[in-house]
Parts: sequence; structure tokens; C-alpha cells
Amino acid sequence: MEWRILNEQMLHGGDYNPDQWLDRPDILEKDIELMKQSHVNAASVGIFAWAALEPEEGRYEFGWLEKVIDNLYNNGIYTVLATPSGARPIWMAKNHPEVLRVGPDLVRNQFGGRHNHCYTSPYYRQKVWDMDKKLSENFGKHPGVILWHISNEFGGECYCPLCQQEFRNWLRRKYGTIEKLNHQWWTAFWSHTYNSFDQIEPPLMRGEHSVHGLVLDWQRFVTDRTVDFCDWEKQAIRAGGSDVPVTTNLMGFYNGLNYFKFRDVLDIASWDNYPFWHTNPEDESDVAITAAATHDLMRCIKQEPFLLMESVPGVTNWHPVCRMKKPGMHELSSLQAVAHGSNSVQYFQWRKSRGSSEKFHGAVVGHDGTANTRVFREVAAVGSRLKKLPEVCKTVNQPEVAIIYDWENRWALDQMQGLLNGGGLDVKSRPGDPKQYGPTVLDHYSAFWRMGIPVDIIDMSCDFSNYKLVVAPMLYMQREGIVEKLRTFVEKGGTLVGTYWSGLVNENDLCFQSFAPYGMQDVFGLYSEEIDALYPNQTNTMKMNGSGEEYTLRDMCDVVHVSTAQVLGTYQSDYYAGYPALTLNYFGFGQAYYLCARAGRDFYKDFYEEIAEDLQLEKALDNASLPEGVTANLRKNEEEEIAIVQNFNAHPVTVSLENAVTDIETGEYTTHIQLPPYGIRFLLKEDIM
Repeated sequence: MEWRILNEQMLHGGDYNPDQWLDRPDILEKDIELMKQSHVNAASVGIFAWAALEPEEGRYEFGWLEKVIDNLYNNGIYTVLATPSGARPIWMAKNHPEVLRVGPDLVRNQFGGRHNHCYTSPYYRQKVWDMDKKLSENFGKHPGVILWHISNEFGGECYCPLCQQEFRNWLRRKYGTIEKLNHQWWTAFWSHTYNSFDQIEPPLMRGEHSVHGLVLDWQRFVTDRTVDFCDWEKQAIRAGGSDVPVTTNLMGFYNGLNYFKFRDVLDIASWDNYPFWHTNPEDESDVAITAAATHDLMRCIKQEPFLLMESVPGVTNWHPVCRMKKPGMHELSSLQAVAHGSNSVQYFQWRKSRGSSEKFHGAVVGHDGTANTRVFREVAAVGSRLKKLPEVCKTVNQPEVAIIYDWENRWALDQMQGLLNGGGLDVKSRPGDPKQYGPTVLDHYSAFWRMGIPVDIIDMSCDFSNYKLVVAPMLYMQREGIVEKLRTFVEKGGTLVGTYWSGLVNENDLCFQSFAPYGMQDVFGLYSEEIDALYPNQTNTMKMNGSGEEYTLRDMCDVVHVSTAQVLGTYQSDYYAGYPALTLNYFGFGQAYYLCARAGRDFYKDFYEEIAEDLQLEKALDNASLPEGVTANLRKNEEEEIAIVQNFNAHPVTVSLENAVTDIETGEYTTHIQLPPYGIRFLLKEDIM
């Protein structure tokens, strides 16, 4: 039943906190009335309600929750029921302080905040198990409960003795012997050799950070520990008798966890989306590209439709500058998620809190408690549109292009010392991502976004076999098996785009004793001898051999020597002037490009336009010329294709098509698509059978 509901209608709703209003039954009654007016059909309940559910240890109070779920269901509104583990009650922290996290300074936290709990604490795990199992026993078979929402925005780490011991056990399972660990971590450096696993500490504030294998494995352990805790909660729900699907709300490109590790635990992926709209009101493209890429990343965790679990209909309270969304942007931002594979639009939050840190965070219902606001009217408009799009739920995204973004590769790049370190002359231009890995992935992605070509964003563990084109920027680390997968992909006819600073270290950040890119030199038909880093105010130039077109290069310039590769473009300055800057090599039945330096988005646009034409890559709108700031995406099944065209301009545009389409919502059949400012339309393409 629950899977059918999730597959047959768009969910519209958000985080609902009735536990904050139990003394105001008039407000709870008003909420139902307002939910109906705004076409809300799902409410996420109980996310931070532990204190209301178990006010004292062992005394459970579920009566209020039962009334809420019944009342919602009787009014046509489903419940996404949360486990409350994201924030423990104060009695637990005071009676059992071991549930609180220990920081990298080895000081245990005091009670406060959220996600301030140890995933290893036996007591905390038992309390979470008991709570989740009881919730499942009481509500897991309720017809109104369609989805379990496990915890909330997992993140952070604990350095307590229990977690440290679990880390050592994790390392024993991975390496088997201390000798193998010492070799893979290269601990002979600075005489840091370990004699036993018991000597190992995580990277503490005043501890070891120079052994990069240690830091990298700690980050992997934190992910595995978090995934294990999420799975523990799922097992508790199943032990309570519920087979309702489970999700947890992820956070896009959040760097603390490798989200691909959650794919076998979650039944559905979901995430929380808070873009920085209107940083440049004349051109929303950069923000739109980042949001689109993040939707694609979240969809690819399960390679299935996902859920937009949180968004804000008005203004956040935590951005550096908290701007309101301009009229129309809420609808466009919400439905952009649908274009990229979401089967829901949900908000944080339904009703504004009266106090504490999120009292001025945007909500569907403000402190006035009425429907007489622009935000409420725009939310109702989104709900009305979603009701007209049930057939979209039956479609999926099936891109022919994949871009690799790999969390473990990002972690290794972040700690790597050399090239661009993010300090001194570089500190302002590269906060948090000194090698610019994330922005580089988005630069490649931007070209496809502007052409309206759908893209998957995957990691090294994913299957490449269904793609025509795989783009692998800055594949510094080669995780186990990736070389064989890429070689096979190209040999069988795929097109690969690789770049500078690829194939230098193994999965434990141990350098290969070889020229780069390791194991791929014959695929690319070249090898890298050295790489130069440029200051932020310095550039080089690439000149294309055929057209004479020139493009600006920056950041890193790889000096390569070709064997079988064709040189398509060359450097124009510095000691490597005349050396290859862009190459193409044929390998097996496929081909591999190698870009030797970081280029600008003008290059990626021209470069990928040629590749798209050569490979006949599928566009959402066949042969349509998309104006600046306009993009399109594609969802389809065996019977139909739905193109979703989006205008991120503050002015209206017209898109002309070669083939007529039908507007799903209006029934209009046309070859000229009119889009208002921040407009979006869902278009049924010609019969594909």
C-alpha cells in the first residue's frame, strides 16, 4: 500500500511539530484546515519529539501522537513518521552522560543542540531500539503511515573511548595485520610506525594528522558507523512489525559522510535543499546549476526517484544573508526537484516555532497563523500543480551521461599537501575546497545543464555500463576496481573524459610508483611527468589546433607526453608552451579525452557541444536552442517521455521546438513554449513507441 502511494502521487507537505502545540488544540485544528487549503497530503511528524514521547525514562506517552496521526488520516493527509533519535531528552543526558559525544579535544559535550550523541554508546543504542520498536508496534501498520523518517540530517563524529575502540576493530577487519596497515599508511614517515592496533588513535585535535591514511580511514569509519546506526534503527522498526519503507534526510554535497554508503540501508533517498537564490538576481544560472547537480547526486544514490524532504517556502534563518524568494522562485525551485527525479515537495517547516533558534526560519504558516500571506499562496499553488502531475511519478530519469563525484576522492584531495593548499595567497578564493574539486565537477556539469542534456552524478562504486559518456574530473584517488571499470567502459565503446591530477594514489592515499594516470596511460595515450600550480591571479592559455580558438586555463597545468594520443590543443605560455593541453586517444572500441588543466565554463560549453553532437546524446528537448538561463530535463518510462523546461530568468522567454509537445497541465499542443519569469512547464513529447 505504502509503496503504491509513493509511486502514484506527488507528496506535498513538510515537517510538522504538533508536540510544540499540545496545549493549543485550537491551533492543531487550524493546522488541518490550512493543510487542506494548501493541498498538503503528507506531514512529517515526530522528528524531534522524544521529550514528548518519553518525558521520563520508561514512561511512554504515545496518546497525543495517535490522535495527530488519526486526525491527519481522517482528513486525507498521510504521515511520514520519524524516529526521534536526532535529539535526545535532557533526562537521558543527565542520567547517562555517556550518550553525549566527545570532541577531538577529548572533552565530552554538555547537553544541548542536536546530533550530540554517540553512535556507539550501548545505552543510547538500546534506548533508540526500544523507542523505534515501540513506535513501529503502535503505528507501523496504521493506514496513514506511509514512510519512516529515520533520525534527521545525520552528521558529526564522536571520539569517546568506545568509538576509538570501534575504530581499531574496524581497522583490524580492514587490514588484518598491523604490518599491512603500516605499509598502506606509510607510517615509516617521521618514525610513526605502530606496533599494534591498540596504539592507534583517531586524528585528535592535538594528535596525528600527517599520516593521511589514518585521516582518510577515520572519515570512512565515521561514515560506516553512521550507516550502521541508521541500519540499527531500521532493524528496530522491522522488529516492531512494520514493513513500511524507510528514508533519512541527507544534505546534498555535505562533506562529512559518503552518502553512497547509505544506498543498501535506505529504501528511498531523500534530502534537504536550501539554495542561495538571488545572489545575482540577473542570472540565477549558477545557483540553479548547483541545485540541479545536487538533485542528480541524491537521485543516483539509489538510481531511483527520490524525495525532496526539506525546502523553505520563504526565507532561511541561517544563510549569511537571508533573502526572501522572489515571486515565482518558490514554485520553480520546488518543481526543479521534480524535474530531476523527486516525487515530493516538502518543507521545513509547516508552522513557525514561537521560540528558540528556528523561530524566524521560513514556514508555510507564519506567526500570524493565517493563509493571508504570499508564502502561503505560493505553497498552495505548488500543491495545486503537483496534483496535476501524477503521471510524472511513474517516470524515471535515465541519462546517457555520468559525471563522477566521489566523496573519498574529495577527502583525499582535501588533506593532500601540495599544489593548492588554501592558505596564504589562496585563502580567500578557495575556502573549504582548496583543490576546487567540487566547483570543477560543477563546471563540467554546467555545459550539459545549458544544453538540456540529463546527467547522473555517481561515484566510483557505481555501474558505468549504461552510459555513452563518463566524465571523471580530478580522479586523484583510484579506489579498488575503478581502473578496470574505466578501461572496460572505453574498450567496449564508451567515451571517457579524464583530467589533470588523476591516478596518483590508491584507495589508502598511497602513491603509485609510476607516472600518472596509473593504469590508464594506454587508455589516454599519454603520461604525466609533472604538474604546475598557478597563483589565483595567474593564467595560461589553450589554443585549439584546428579552429585556433583560445581558452583561459588556471589553477593546475599538467605537463604530459603523448604516445598514441592526438593533440587537440596546446599551452601557449610558460615553460610548457607548445605541450599538449587537450588530447584524444582511441582505445578498443571507444575513445578517451584528457584535459590537462582547469578550464573555464566557456571551454566546457564548446567542448561538450561537440561531444554531444558526435555521440548523439539525448536532449530533453530535441534540437531545441535553449536561451541563456533556460534548461530542460527528462523523465520517462516505456510509454512516454516528459520534458520539463525551466526558466531561471527574471524575464519571460520563448522556446521554439522542431516537434510539437503537449502541456500536461493545460492540454496545449504547441511548438512554441512560453515561459513567464521563473516559469516551468511539463511537456509530453510525441509517442515514443
